[in-house]
Amino acid sequence: MNIQNLDCLRVLRSVVASSAVIVSSVWLSTAAAGSFVNFESGQVRPLALSVDRSRLYAVNTPDNRLEIFAVGARGLSHISSVPVGMEPVAVALNGDNEVWVVNHLSDSISVVDVSSVPPRVTQTLLVGDEPRDIVFAGPGRSRAFITTARRGQNSPTPYNPFTTVGRADVWVFDADDIAAGNKAPLTIVNMFGDTPRALAVSNDGSKVYAAVFMSGNQTTVLRESSVNGDMPAPTANIEGIAGPDTSLIVRQEGGQWLDGADRDWTSKVRVSLPDYDVFTIDANADTPVEIDRVSGVGTTLFNMAVNPVTDTLYVSNLEARNGVRFEGPGIVGGSTVRGHIAESRITVIKKTANGHTVLPVHLNNHIDYSTDLGTPEEKEAALAFPTGMAMTANGQGMYFTAFGSDVVRYVGIRKLENDRFPPNIAQQIAVPGGGPTGIVLDEPRHKAYVLTRFNNSVQVVNFLHKTAGQTLPMHTPEPPEVINGRRFLYDARYTSSRGDSACASCHIFGDTDHLSWDLGNPDDVVTLNPNEFVPGTKPRLADISFHPMKGPMTTQSLRGLKGMGPQHWRGDRTGIDGTGDPIEMVAFRQFQVAFPGLVGRESPLPAADMQAFADFALTVVYPPNPIRALDNSRTDAQQRGHDYFFTQTQDGTGNTCNECHTLSPTEGFFGTSGKSIFRGTGTPSDPTGIPMKVPHYRNLYTKVGFFSASSIIGSENPVTKDQIRGFGFRFDGASESLLSFLGSRSFVFPEGEPQKRDVVRFMAAIDSDMAPIVGQQVTLGQTNRLYDIKRVRLLDSRASVTSPREECDLIVKGPVASQARGWTRLASGDFRSDRLAEDIVTLGTLISLSNAPNSELTFTCTPPGSGVRMGIDRDEDGVFDRDELDAGSDPDDPSSIPA
Repeated sequence: MNIQNLDCLRVLRSVVASSAVIVSSVWLSTAAAGSFVNFESGQVRPLALSVDRSRLYAVNTPDNRLEIFAVGARGLSHISSVPVGMEPVAVALNGDNEVWVVNHLSDSISVVDVSSVPPRVTQTLLVGDEPRDIVFAGPGRSRAFITTARRGQNSPTPYNPFTTVGRADVWVFDADDIAAGNKAPLTIVNMFGDTPRALAVSNDGSKVYAAVFMSGNQTTVLRESSVNGDMPAPTANIEGIAGPDTSLIVRQEGGQWLDGADRDWTSKVRVSLPDYDVFTIDANADTPVEIDRVSGVGTTLFNMAVNPVTDTLYVSNLEARNGVRFEGPGIVGGSTVRGHIAESRITVIKKTANGHTVLPVHLNNHIDYSTDLGTPEEKEAALAFPTGMAMTANGQGMYFTAFGSDVVRYVGIRKLENDRFPPNIAQQIAVPGGGPTGIVLDEPRHKAYVLTRFNNSVQVVNFLHKTAGQTLPMHTPEPPEVINGRRFLYDARYTSSRGDSACASCHIFGDTDHLSWDLGNPDDVVTLNPNEFVPGTKPRLADISFHPMKGPMTTQSLRGLKGMGPQHWRGDRTGIDGTGDPIEMVAFRQFQVAFPGLVGRESPLPAADMQAFADFALTVVYPPNPIRALDNSRTDAQQRGHDYFFTQTQDGTGNTCNECHTLSPTEGFFGTSGKSIFRGTGTPSDPTGIPMKVPHYRNLYTKVGFFSASSIIGSENPVTKDQIRGFGFRFDGASESLLSFLGSRSFVFPEGEPQKRDVVRFMAAIDSDMAPIVGQQVTLGQTNRLYDIKRVRLLDSRASVTSPREECDLIVKGPVASQARGWTRLASGDFRSDRLAEDIVTLGTLISLSNAPNSELTFTCTPPGSGVRMGIDRDEDGVFDRDELDAGSDPDDPSSIPA
């Protein structure tokens, strides 16, 4: 951590009484700047209401807290705040006195005793990468089910990039075992999908339903060599300039694989996509197992709800239209996704004697998509991005949040299940603050409680009168550029004319949808390419201009844009303006054309709004790499791949891998320095030659690819096994695996296949914005002390690293003598507490404190620069948290300072 901040603080605190305002302003300028890191985690189950309806529990995602509210006749009142792990996204109750919180970035579950004073974390359970949701089911509803990706340093299953295996896990814990000190999972249920998100439970608790987050939609891509120039019309732009040969997206329909012109390419498709969306787990079995699966639910699955009377399952989702070619007006193109990118839906799943019925219900069937723009009436009734759902107790109605529309919507179940969803503004409840993500019902009081992401608040809604009432803001450390710019990613009513589309239609929670889209625009013109090329990679005769018909390209994440230079796969969003703004800032502002050309807005965003959006986008970062070891070391195979990457020169250019894919974390380069290369020979005989920006590697581990039974395939080997996704590697997703990509003639491997595999392992474990240890934590109490102390030592050792870059700050939170306390690690290795007058303490002292009854201490590695805020000064006003509580001021409010 930055020790200068604490030195500054000691001086400033000596004059608190006489210069409180000065203390606050100076401290904020030194400590607050850069203390928050925006991971933009998507909330899943952000609210839970106690059975007796006396307590409401809410995740405070940006502030890494569980907030507790008392519920009464007059509304809500905040009564407690419990530090948990980083980026909490879901919460569930285990009985009356215990709450479990899912920490998305920390790969952990915080078990919170809410009956103690103060409420405290009693245990931290370690799970797989990026957990998202939690439910309790099984015998006595004593088993916790948690969705995670099948990877991560806490997972017992080694990451395998060489074969198609299920990448979706549900961790199952026995809560009774946890209470007895056994923190091992009962089992881990593996499913044939990638990265599950939502969970739901049957009414009798015997079944758990798990939904794959980005499950796909039975679309895939054919390489240029398979298409062989036989592209559907048009093949030239409005200027009559022929486009480059590209790959082609095809969709599965009626047993055939069809392109956008309904031509049959079945003989060329080498993948099988069963499109499993929702899995059923037997929660009562001695060892829970998967017993059923359902397809055809949707492309991106947000949440699920179960009818309390009929057990019908409802899934809120998006259905992507990536099988439709082109953006823009569609005059020359003949087709366009402009203003109709993805459809917001709720899919109804009913169990039958012969299986299931699956009925997707489009929530915006009132929109006339044949027109260029929507009408104000269409927009007012439109609903974008259904997320949280809550059923009425009689099973006859549902309330759901429309994240991109700032409303809660009621629908009668009979209408929903008969696909008669009417546009009814009278059934909408506007939610102040914006971005509603979760909802719970308090029916006896005729109220719903809604979490609004844009202003990080809990909103009370009277559903009887359809009015919004009390707003309870939760403390947030987010800077203005995050708060002010977030809405432009999600707000469909502001950014599109029909009110159903936004950038988040593809960039799900600022990330990707793992699909390819052909968003070329035949109605546009060829433009010049001013970008800098890697030396030796641009042939003398190459045409490096940007043709508007670029062909299919996978959706890129908005994460990690800062320092990456030009944007898009080709780098066609680029430039330097007269103000000296960095390339990536100018490049992002050039996405302005996407609002009228793709999202379907009446006009571009105002310049100030576009700047606010750019400011926000450049704050979003990638999470730590879950494949790299927590101590930041590499395996022998990864190290061999690293050495090859930096030393082996390649034919044609004489460059090493690193000279194109620059890896220099201290400079902020994670596989690219922002320069371009030319893909192809640049001669008239090579029609596939196009300029491409060198891509980074930070999210390679999230790509699944497709594999044959042998697990080693070349670009022309048949792939007949069922596959999880239809898009793999390369800019268009047409490369089956990293192995097949590295099998290109462009790469030299003197030691053959084993060397390729080493490079794949290295690339999957590449450095990221944050060190692997960031977010990791452990709770130290009276049980499991030997293992837990070893993990504490690991966290402490990583917090001591300063070169080649700082890895993390280390904080400690928990109760001592029935008071909530906090500490942050100093550069000396000792710890400063949240009372300034107290002496610094050693790590050994804290370990000893945790051995007292009801005094569990949770150690967490946080992003560099965040330790003071997260550990001892929540509101960054220069007055430590416990000092404020002792003096009667508010540690959540920087304007509240002791006299």
